[in-house]
Amino acid sequence: MDNKIFLVKQRYGIVGFDPVLERAIETALRVAPTNLSVLIMGESGVGKENFAKIIHDNSGFKNGKFIAVNCGAIPEGTIDSELFGHEKGAFTNATEARKGYFEEANNGTIFLDEVGDLPFSTQVRLLRVLETGEFMRVGSSKTLKTQVRVVAATNANMQERIENGRFRDDLFYRLNTISIFLPPLRDRQSDIQLLFDKFALDIAEESRVPVIKLDNQASELLKKYYWPGNIRQLKHVVQNLSIVETERLITADILQKHLNPAPSMNVPVRMQTESNASYLQEREMILKFLYELNRKVADLEKKVMELSAPYEHSGNNAAHQPMIQHTIQSYHPIDQEFQMVEPEVTEHTLDSVPTHESFSLLESEKDMIKKALEKHKNNRKNAAAELGISERTLYRKIKEYEL
Repeated sequence: MDNKIFLVKQRYGIVGFDPVLERAIETALRVAPTNLSVLIMGESGVGKENFAKIIHDNSGFKNGKFIAVNCGAIPEGTIDSELFGHEKGAFTNATEARKGYFEEANNGTIFLDEVGDLPFSTQVRLLRVLETGEFMRVGSSKTLKTQVRVVAATNANMQERIENGRFRDDLFYRLNTISIFLPPLRDRQSDIQLLFDKFALDIAEESRVPVIKLDNQASELLKKYYWPGNIRQLKHVVQNLSIVETERLITADILQKHLNPAPSMNVPVRMQTESNASYLQEREMILKFLYELNRKVADLEKKVMELSAPYEHSGNNAAHQPMIQHTIQSYHPIDQEFQMVEPEVTEHTLDSVPTHESFSLLESEKDMIKKALEKHKNNRKNAAAELGISERTLYRKIKEYEL
């Protein structure tokens, strides 16, 4: 592991060795010295503010203020005043002039959490600040200047909000100069136990209670739980177990009482099986690709035959040659193993499957995923939509193929 990443983990209390997480840390360190806007994407509770601080502390703005603003927690009627300030008498109860966050954060960093919740009118003001560094207080016609590093974060589907007219596309692209994705806790299975142990030790020291531990069944339940609240939820669970429970060895039954029942989410994460419908969808997508590839190869073979025809003897009749049967790989939705399937050979099978050697379905799938990611500039949601698979499945494939 890179020494810089190790030091960052120590300083900010980041626990785990997930490659996507470490890639996010590396990206944050690389972009920090620049003036580029950064958009941190991830579910609620994955630690987005920590990464905003990493960027601030390693930037040219590190000597200035770091101000974190939860855009979703400020009422629409007052958010402009909070961000850009207001003049005395600008609205009811404005008894005196007040600086906004952009003014306070001059020569520093402002972290706009849940930026997707900004009202449309505020988005216009924010875009101007990003482009020119200029803004006006509410109730004023005087233009003020600020030099601020903006780091934004969201757990929303921004593409959907843009399509619904709830978020300006020009602002999104301005914020999303560099994007950092933080994986949900359920996709960091090997890190969950490490995080649990760290929180258990910290809380034991703070509250002066013996450290809790999990038995084997509880440990398995911990890894299989969906964790909709991610790291924040895990910490709360450890706090409750440490303070409320008298037993220090936590069983699966005890742990289950502290896990929020969520029928739609509370399912094992990396299950050994998924729904047949999901696998059939993937299989349909892969076969579609194979059919298109087969047709192209067949056309190429036809052209090669036409070019070589003048050099062949008339007695060399292909009709007398034995039929070459082909074997292709397909993904079996039931037992989830790649199997060699001998398709029924007919006139119309795969438009007369070409006589080249069978190719690897794994390589074909990997190439298709790689091209989709390149086409959508690593936007997993859009790539998954084009491939016809879920984002979770795409994420699993990315890790599997080390893309």
